[in-house]
Amino acid sequence: METIITIVAVALIIGFLAKRLMPAKGVDQITTSQLKDEMKQKKGKQFIDVRTPGEYQANHIKGFNNLPLQQLGKQTDQLDKEKPVYVICQSGGRSSAASGMLKKKGFEKVINVQGGMNAWRG
Repeated sequence: METIITIVAVALIIGFLAKRLMPAKGVDQITTSQLKDEMKQKKGKQFIDVRTPGEYQANHIKGFNNLPLQQLGKQTDQLDKEKPVYVICQSGGRSSAASGMLKKKGFEKVINVQGGMNAWRG
């Protein structure tokens, strides 16, 4: 009986982690190389960095605005739901969570930058 409970518990934990790490439905994924191409034509696009203010201040991509993940839910009114939103963080985890949040709030086109600033070679 203990073995079955252990197996079920492990399966639930794995399922929970897999769901958290998977990209949100309807969110596009791009590489940092693709982001460089997208940034050549910035008009009509929104770029947000969801890292902490300290991380952002230490190193960020010109053209990205800092809207930390912890505050994003309260600050989505600063963004246009009709324009594409490009989201980046340090490694891709927080931006994936932020992208899912934006999608649930009705943003039409949300793009997560895979690998985040760790993958950025400006």
